[in-house]
Amino acid sequence: CPWAHRAVIVRRLMGLEEAFSLSLAAPTHDVRSWNYHGQYPDGIDPVLQIPRLQDAYLARVPNYPRGITVPAMAEVSTGRVVTNDYNQMTIDVIREWGDFTRRGAPELYPDDLVDEIESVNELIYDKINNGVYKCGFARTQKYYDNSYRELWEAIDQITERLASRRYLVGDHITLADIRLFTTLVRFDAVYHGHFKANRSKISEIPVLWGYLRDLFQTPGFGDTVDFPQVKEHYYVVHKEVNPTQVVPLGPDLSGLLTAHGREELGGSPFGDGTP
Repeated sequence: CPWAHRAVIVRRLMGLEEAFSLSLAAPTHDVRSWNYHGQYPDGIDPVLQIPRLQDAYLARVPNYPRGITVPAMAEVSTGRVVTNDYNQMTIDVIREWGDFTRRGAPELYPDDLVDEIESVNELIYDKINNGVYKCGFARTQKYYDNSYRELWEAIDQITERLASRRYLVGDHITLADIRLFTTLVRFDAVYHGHFKANRSKISEIPVLWGYLRDLFQTPGFGDTVDFPQVKEHYYVVHKEVNPTQVVPLGPDLSGLLTAHGREELGGSPFGDGTP
């Protein structure tokens, strides 16, 4: 899940592994929600001792009527979910865990850049993060056509912005980059074909391809990506889009590890912080 992936990246960049543990759901799920089958011995979360994330939701709200979503944070002592607000969660992880944050953690959401970060996010969230889903789950040709055009207009705007600057906001990585990265890194492997967002691959857009490689090679980004599980999730779970549930072997993503040359634009990944 790209929204859950944001939280994983932020946790890692802030060095909060000792502050709260991380359990990883299996890449596929059923109507009863995310489970841990194949992830841990006997399919049981090793901390909460539950087979399904749903159990932590029901511990908080019996007969919980809404979807069981990731990411979710749970209180270990009670086994109850305390929040599944994916957006506020990342902001809180950045701002509210100062006593536990590692020395050298980057300024991912600095006060002087918040307005610009959120302004950029208005475009990225609606037209790109959600835009690929709008294309993929479109039920009519007209809705798909409109969603496709909006997606690529937004990608063009972001491409133009990144042509002359290394990062989306400021001269170092911020939450804006993390929000965009989790969609871009899935694009060629999933969204281009599976969701019919196929005007171009990211690897065919020099500016975005360089930007994506730059982030992927930054500690905390590429090392939190599991492409086999990403592909298994989308191609197996979305049976209405891919009825055969066949998972493609491609594409070749080894190019993500090649030189990107983005250093020439200035700035540094962690600002005054460290990897």
